[in-house]
Amino acid sequence: MATRIRLKRIGARKQPHYRVVVVGQRKPRDGRTVEEIGHYNPRTEPPVINIDEDRALHWLMLGAQPSDTVRSLLKQTGIMETFRQTQRRSAGT
Repeated sequence: MATRIRLKRIGARKQPHYRVVVVGQRKPRDGRTVEEIGHYNPRTEPPVINIDEDRALHWLMLGAQPSDTVRSLLKQTGIMETFRQTQRRSAGT
């Protein structure tokens, strides 16, 4: 099963808050998840991004594809750079 790292919307109407989750590619947005690896609150100033780096790297190494928004969040937190460096080290050996 192909997995994706994407956002799951929670919170009241017009007050979105998101969980960063790992799900099967064909599951619905708010369907059952494999694992929750963080959360994102865009309503605060500055927006709160909290992602477990170890778990995110684990899923990226297993081939999980992040959505465009999650890829942006991973770049902001520096996780994508860590992932690229890890890939370069493993490709060099």
